[in-house]
Amino acid sequence: MTSASPPRVLILGIGNLLWADEGFGVRCVEALNDAWQFPEQVSLMDGGTQGLYLLPYVQEADCLLVFDAVDYGDPPATLREVVGDAVPRFMGAKKMSLHQTGFQEVLMAAELTGKLPRELVLIGVQPEELEDYGGSLREVVKGRLPDALALGLRWLERWGAVPAPRTVDGERINHAALDLRPYEDGRPDASVACRLGDARFLNLEQD
Repeated sequence: MTSASPPRVLILGIGNLLWADEGFGVRCVEALNDAWQFPEQVSLMDGGTQGLYLLPYVQEADCLLVFDAVDYGDPPATLREVVGDAVPRFMGAKKMSLHQTGFQEVLMAAELTGKLPRELVLIGVQPEELEDYGGSLREVVKGRLPDALALGLRWLERWGAVPAPRTVDGERINHAALDLRPYEDGRPDASVACRLGDARFLNLEQD
């Protein structure tokens, strides 16, 4: 990157859409993509739970903006903005799932190879519910999406990567069936689809 070229920005949502509030980071990136058109130096990605597969994308970025659900021990739906060296420490302090271990390793590997983005920002939310397979964001967590996006947009402005309101449909982040509304509307009733596993195999009635 020369002094005249704009920084390459990666906006990454990590987590698992299938486990309720774990999908917060991905929903943030989807919402940004739906509402805004970004300069060509900006990439948006659903990082899911891919772990080290994300390393080459992180290595290519000059500025990295991550959205995620992270267990801080705060009241549900609390937002935190973590910057710089604190990001990998914060993600590894209290892991909710394997994806956080994996992404902490991504940042460590990028640093070891001398290709850690020069600016790191994590915008995270305290989840309310995780143990709900096939569930969507809880309302209190979903309600923080606009605030999280506003924080992210301020960082993009600082990096000279200001988006414009979307006027035409862009490339999708995920399959249409995973969009928030159809994902929520299409969920079977609990009497049909067990939320935590199949009771026939869990032997729940045994002492």
